[in-house]
Amino acid sequence: MENLAIVLNRPKHPGNIGAVARCAKNMGISSIIVVNPLNADREKIEQMATHFALDIVEKIKYFDRLDLALAPFNHIVGTTGRSGNTSLKRSMIYPAKMAEEIVDLSQNNRVALVFGPEDRGLTNNELQYCDVLVKIPSSDDLKSINLSHAVMIICYEIFTARAGNTSVFTPKLAASAEIEAMYDHLREVFLRINFIKTQNPDYWMTNVRRFFSRTRLLARDVKIIRGICHQVDLYGRGKTR
Repeated sequence: MENLAIVLNRPKHPGNIGAVARCAKNMGISSIIVVNPLNADREKIEQMATHFALDIVEKIKYFDRLDLALAPFNHIVGTTGRSGNTSLKRSMIYPAKMAEEIVDLSQNNRVALVFGPEDRGLTNNELQYCDVLVKIPSSDDLKSINLSHAVMIICYEIFTARAGNTSVFTPKLAASAEIEAMYDHLREVFLRINFIKTQNPDYWMTNVRRFFSRTRLLARDVKIIRGICHQVDLYGRGKTR
């Protein structure tokens, strides 16, 4: 559980940050990251966290940008309540399935559990950073779930999945910063060799992201891909045979 971090992106209410801190304490997670909060009133955060989770509140890390907050993580789980346009990287799965994967991955990799703002959730651009998308099923009578409740459901599934021990674990994956740098490099080379259109290149890169998301990239895999890009670039400039 020490390799897991809860990431709250643009939360609106300080009380929810405090409630999430208590949920984290309940489930044995000690790391919370808050990105660009609308209101981070410390007194209100501590009031909802209660004295039981004050140590979690004191260690909260704050960032202005989501990409910087996620840069060191090897695997990123994004939560969403929307059913449309979620093919950016992978199909949606339910929490129980996600938890099985996380128990394996978190042995050798840092994992971020990302939650969007209370009213709208994560945007499509923000979901692009995620390696897997998770949807919590709920009644048609009320589909929206309170932020702290969603955090508790996800963390509980991971906590209980730990009971099934596995003897073989996934090796360390490439960090988010390495993956994003690879996509930037690919985008630059693809534009230079006219593989993707100059009009709205980010749209065409969505398909590239979806292609690579079908496998878990190790750091050495990213280095190989960038090495190929470098050689293609040199060839295009006439600097190599």
